[in-house]
Amino acid sequence: MKLKGIYTIIPAILGLLAISSCYYDKADLLYPAIVSGCDTANAISYTQKVVPILQQQCYSCHQAPGGSGGIDMGTYDTDKAIAIDGKLHGSISYAPGYSPMPEGAPRLTDCQIATIKKWIDENSPNN
Repeated sequence: MKLKGIYTIIPAILGLLAISSCYYDKADLLYPAIVSGCDTANAISYTQKVVPILQQQCYSCHQAPGGSGGIDMGTYDTDKAIAIDGKLHGSISYAPGYSPMPEGAPRLTDCQIATIKKWIDENSPNN
């Protein structure tokens, strides 16, 4: 009789262990600065941090003159203009009232969005 109870308990314990072992943390959400290497604590350099993101994600469609949707990018002045009017952050963060960008491509990473947001919040310096 005791063996029958053990045979019932052992599979139950093994089942619980198997289910709990499938859990994982989303480390990039829990520890964003450590895991992703996203450094937004310091000043953001336009030429070193922002331009590479915009080159990779935006300039192919929004290169001046005549950028897609009437949005010209590719120079500090044009990039700053859409940063100041809110279109840049609104579009890349998928905010209501803005066209989600980049169109037809995956959303920017949280780090890329945070980097651009920090640059905008610092008054979009040309550094």
